[in-house]
Amino acid sequence: MRIAYLVNTYPRASHTFIRREIQALERMGRAVHRFAMRSDRAALNDAADLEEDRRTEHLLERGKLQLVASALGWLARHPAQAAAALRLALRCGGRGNARALHLVYLLEAAHLARRCRDLGVTHLHAHFGTNSATVAMLASVMGGPRYSFTVHGPEEFDAPAALSLGDKVARAVFVVAVSSFGRSQLCRWADVADWAKLHVVHCGIEPARFPAPDPLPHGVQLVAIGRMAEQKGLPLLVEAMALAAPALPGVRLALVGDGPLCPMIEARIAALGLQDRIRLTGWLDEAAVRAELSAATALVLPSFAEGLPMVVMEAMAAGRPVIATAIAGLPELVTRDTGWLVPAGDAQALADAIIALAAMPRDRLAEMGAAGRARVLARHDADTEARRLFSLIEAAHD
Repeated sequence: MRIAYLVNTYPRASHTFIRREIQALERMGRAVHRFAMRSDRAALNDAADLEEDRRTEHLLERGKLQLVASALGWLARHPAQAAAALRLALRCGGRGNARALHLVYLLEAAHLARRCRDLGVTHLHAHFGTNSATVAMLASVMGGPRYSFTVHGPEEFDAPAALSLGDKVARAVFVVAVSSFGRSQLCRWADVADWAKLHVVHCGIEPARFPAPDPLPHGVQLVAIGRMAEQKGLPLLVEAMALAAPALPGVRLALVGDGPLCPMIEARIAALGLQDRIRLTGWLDEAAVRAELSAATALVLPSFAEGLPMVVMEAMAAGRPVIATAIAGLPELVTRDTGWLVPAGDAQALADAIIALAAMPRDRLAEMGAAGRARVLARHDADTEARRLFSLIEAAHD
């Protein structure tokens, strides 16, 4: 059996979980071909991402004329299947620009079906229930391989009807969610008859990359890691730091990441007089992120919307307690023994959790970190989760 993966833009610095999953499958001796529509090469800095980029076939880099010629040739040789795929694309596209975009997906899917045949691909797995799953679905209708896909959230759950999530589930051989919460959201949009094909396969970490944790630092050194975008709630964390500051003169916070909200966050830090409390690091590679976690007392995740973020898994693997919002799949991972869960959007509750953490004896925080490490290593081992995924692929082809 030869497997192919399909992602819209791959690799990205934020998509290391996909790379880990593919590499875990390869460690099992499974051949995996990487497909992506486009590359994010200009934004890549990490050597592992750049190597993954070289191993990925980026379909749109062939040039538009070549891709269209390949697609039209496939459509002409499979007229009945092409007509069925066209009807499906037009129905999923609705009206206006979205319909035109789905016609582009149809051409991409026809070319993808041809490439899968050329390579002997028997199963196609897409990551994200957005356009990559659309292209996989249309390719399957046109004679391409059977497909499955992984839904992460929150994007898929923001617009499930517009993404035709129910149609994608119905035509897939199975669908993966990264948390039980994610599976529950898929149940909302899938036919009850399709619930049996919905499974939970966690994103994984590689335990060998997380040796015995460093001791907790003295004082309260917090770290927040993520893209500075609306869903991550980082401006709320700045407000919480301002609320906690009078009670905690020694608390410090490192904000790791970049994104569109960076200028606004920097301005808000200055307006609140927190320049000596909050440090902006910008983007950091994996090794530097691990160093920030090692230097921190705890990770803080103030998100408004999430799937099940890798950064929480990595912080727990590094033996650090976590303060996170009680949303999506986070309560499945963060427990009372491993950290604090607070209501999303509540700056005072976030500040109270920071104050509670600061009041916790250092040995108790170390115990919480150890409990978190044991929990994440048991639930999110990349090799274990890859075996679970492959068993689903095998069962779908029996």
